[in-house]
Formats: sequence, C-alpha cells, structure tokens
Amino acid sequence: PAIAAASILAKVARDREMLVLDQLYPGYGLAKHKGYPTVQHQQALMDLGPSPIHRQSFAPVRRAMR
Repeated sequence: PAIAAASILAKVARDREMLVLDQLYPGYGLAKHKGYPTVQHQQALMDLGPSPIHRQSFAPVRRAMR
C-alpha cells in the first residue's frame, strides 16, 4: 500500500508541475499531455525545438534538435 500511495502522490505532483511548466513554456501542451510523447507534443518539438526542460537524451527530443 505504501508503494502504491507513493506512486499516486508522485503522479499528482508531476501533473501539477506540468501545469506550471505549461505556463512557462507555452506551445508544447504540457498541461494536456503531461509531458508524454504524444503526437501533439512531438509536433511541437519539431516546430518549436526543445525547451530548457526537455531531456536531451530522450529520442524524440534528440530528433527535434537536428
């Protein structure tokens, strides 16, 4: 139960952080997809390029950096 609760708390915290980051980095749709590599997010990466918060070791981000 403790691990399950911690997982839920971590997801809620991440979702809240994505709402804040969506305001700081508009155009990526972070409030909607919470940073997961949806088609919309990947298209935004190609259109806008990665933001400072994007993990450069992640394959979709690396592709957008070319």
